[in-house]
Amino acid sequence: MRYTLRQLEIFVAIARTGNVSRAAEMVALSQSAASTALAELERQFDCQLFDRNGKLLKLNALGKTLLPVASSLLTQAGEIQQLLEGKSALGDLNVGATLTIGNYLAIMIISEFMQNHLDCHIALQVKNTQAILQQVAGYELDLGLIEGSCHHPELQAESWIDDELAVFCAPSHPLATKSAATIDELLAATWILREQGSGTRETFDQALRHYLPQLKIRLELEHTEAIKRAVESGLGIGCISRLAVRDAFKRGSLVEIKTPMLDLRRQFMFVWHKNRYQTPAMIAFLDYCRTLTANIKRSDEIRLTSSITSSV
Repeated sequence: MRYTLRQLEIFVAIARTGNVSRAAEMVALSQSAASTALAELERQFDCQLFDRNGKLLKLNALGKTLLPVASSLLTQAGEIQQLLEGKSALGDLNVGATLTIGNYLAIMIISEFMQNHLDCHIALQVKNTQAILQQVAGYELDLGLIEGSCHHPELQAESWIDDELAVFCAPSHPLATKSAATIDELLAATWILREQGSGTRETFDQALRHYLPQLKIRLELEHTEAIKRAVESGLGIGCISRLAVRDAFKRGSLVEIKTPMLDLRRQFMFVWHKNRYQTPAMIAFLDYCRTLTANIKRSDEIRLTSSITSSV
């Protein structure tokens, strides 16, 4: 063959970072060696894979076509090496999870999965929905676990389990004793919400789309725990997944505000690149997640083993 796996590895690293020096760090080479390897690959086939703008390299049409094929080939080559070394056929898995899933489900699911597959290594990144979708589209992640919707044309999405947001307040808040809140009461309240770009905020904005200009938003926070603390301290009312507030509701540190007029339902979803080669680890992990939630109607009904939950 007129190309090497090392050349493809360097090409993929540059494609993901858009910068030769950062790509060189990823593959443990000097910047000059990485530049030479890319130049040699392009010279061998008399082609150009990137559009150059100073030090910034952006994939052109040929590079975009090559990226998924090269990524899949490198993944399969890694599987071959692991098999030859006598290691688990499952291999490694890079998973991204949105903040609600990552903080309240993914860590525990991954821990439980890895107890049953001791030779499988899973790297988890927890970010908001838009960041996870971007990384899956860029082949930085094998699989994404997201809340909300996915409209990216290059990504495959599969429904996993239903989820629902809940509006809540501190026990001392005037709405805490109401059987249900009215729209006028919600518009008069001060809100503590997730940031734009999160799946939670997308669902909230859709439910209140006709009233958004009238909402009094005091804080926008990235982390659900910070929102819960802010609401507990009396700064306003919040709206996040029932999964994230179920324990606080049981303790009584937070109180649900009934909002029957709002549709706060959504779904947790799996997403992966349509051209991504599905490794044994990815297939096994997806099957495990599907089996775990097969008879569960909503995310806050999921119960993992006490040996896992107690250690997280």
